[in-house]
Amino acid sequence: MKRALIVIDVQESFRARPEWDRIADPRIAESVNRLLALARAAGDLVVWVLHTEPGSGNAFDPAEGHVRPLAELAGPEAGEPVLYKTSHNAFTTTHLQQLLTVAGVGELVVCGIRTEQCVETTARVGSDLGYRVVFVADATTTEPRGGLTAEEIVERTVVVLRDRFAEVSTVADLEAAAGLAASSA
Repeated sequence: MKRALIVIDVQESFRARPEWDRIADPRIAESVNRLLALARAAGDLVVWVLHTEPGSGNAFDPAEGHVRPLAELAGPEAGEPVLYKTSHNAFTTTHLQQLLTVAGVGELVVCGIRTEQCVETTARVGSDLGYRVVFVADATTTEPRGGLTAEEIVERTVVVLRDRFAEVSTVADLEAAAGLAASSA
């Protein structure tokens, strides 16, 4: 089964907002870079998804210049699709499903910013569309919300996704499965 790594909203827009100071893992690019290395070594499709809010005047408005991958990320490389979404999940307002279908992809590995929002929602929709979904919990991050710490939000997301919508994994587990030593565990 062909696999795709979906990198969701790991973008400068988040760093440009005051909430970045409260993000659980400001070094998320390190985990995502490890996933990128795994995907590229395996010949998996890598798809970049960036959230946009055109005309809003905020950090997600493309005119403001922040709608681009975090500077410390390794990519996108030539041939890796970059999709721009205006909804919470990566499917509804993009051609992601068509792209995956044409590429023969049956398994999605998802990571990104806002664990409980765009990453979880993409995992759920992907599962409903029939994809096998691997949710890489330690390659997601979020900020505290509604009285919950960021860590509690991540754990809640893991609990509701595990064995229902996704297999939950870590970067180190995926590296071990690929036969690689964890490079920064």
